Amino acid sequence: RSISMSLVINGSGSITGLAVGGLPDGTVDAGTLATDSVTAAKLEVSAITGADLPAGSVLQVIYSSTTTKVTNASTTAVDSGLSATITPSATTSKILVIHSTHFYLGTGASELTVLLSRGSDVRQTYAYAIFDATNVGIMGALNKTYLDTPSTTSATTYKTLFRAASGTVSSNYDDSGGDSISTITLMEIAG
Repeated sequence: RSISMSLVINGSGSITGLAVGGLPDGTVDAGTLATDSVTAAKLEVSAITGADLPAGSVLQVIYSSTTTKVTNASTTAVDSGLSATITPSATTSKILVIHSTHFYLGTGASELTVLLSRGSDVRQTYAYAIFDATNVGIMGALNKTYLDTPSTTSATTYKTLFRAASGTVSSNYDDSGGDSISTITLMEIAG
């Protein structure tokens, strides 16, 4: 047997007797909702995607590190062993690259050059130089940032390479009894 219920429109304009889900689909649209009537607690987790966030929002963060010593005694750049891969969610996204390379310049080394590349494309080059290459070895760290616009949604790898101007240089190493950590962080920024 069916039971019918009556809807009552009260004098105040409110309606009673309406069951949850009683309105047909499409009856309530965004314009019907009062401003600020939907709270964060009422949102479905998947309701907001990266495309809904304003420009400048951080969409994802990728981190990688290495402590493996790599030595180079030539003017040809070699991989430092430090790399990270990110897959941007939109072609308009920017990638903020933050990288730190620990290094050791052996006796007779006058300069270390570090290169940041996206794939095979060098994006940034910087050097650490000393004026008296006869001194004992020098250790330190180079910390750099770079804002890139890869214009792709394909997996994109950033890595560092390094070379010597003279003598022998090492990355991810501080000559203090053990290897030193070098790090790279990739942040996707909404465009």
